[in-house]
Amino acid sequence: MSQLGAYKGIVRDAIGHVNSCDRPDPTVTFNRANLPRVGLDDVAALATGVMTSVPIWLNAGDLVTSLTFTSGGTAAGTPTNYWFALYSSAATPALMAQTADQLTAAWAADTVKTLALATAQRIVASGLYWAACMVTATTPPTLVGTIGAKPVLAGEGNLSQTSGAGLTTTAPATIATPAFKRQCPLVVAS
Repeated sequence: MSQLGAYKGIVRDAIGHVNSCDRPDPTVTFNRANLPRVGLDDVAALATGVMTSVPIWLNAGDLVTSLTFTSGGTAAGTPTNYWFALYSSAATPALMAQTADQLTAAWAADTVKTLALATAQRIVASGLYWAACMVTATTPPTLVGTIGAKPVLAGEGNLSQTSGAGLTTTAPATIATPAFKRQCPLVVAS
């Protein structure tokens, strides 16, 4: 057995297909994502007034200034509030920063939405942080993402989760009592 376990091939050849869908060079354009850009689809990741959060790996020293989510085939129908937020890697994740509430601004179908955090966040310790999206609308938009399974083994975390209800202008101080969510949206921190 080698450091690659039972794998006998050339790792660079095995993952070569990833180069065709990879993100920009992070030494030129800082970015971190929770999912690769392949195999994604239109997922109903949002419910009105409920926050959906996904884990995203951030490295010590990263400076996160904005979060990006992409709507799927369904636009936001009559939105009254929506925002993104970044939460800590603590056991009960604490709010680090939120974007401005977008109120009634349109979010069309198949549209990349990048929102600046109110305060840029310098990451002090590498780990899994939480990126969140909340939309209060007659019809929340679908998001580009994937479908994930519930944690199977002890110690595994959710790939997507919901929390809160009746949310409007402000992100909750913590992610309290999260519930597993099958639909996992793509998020990019930059």
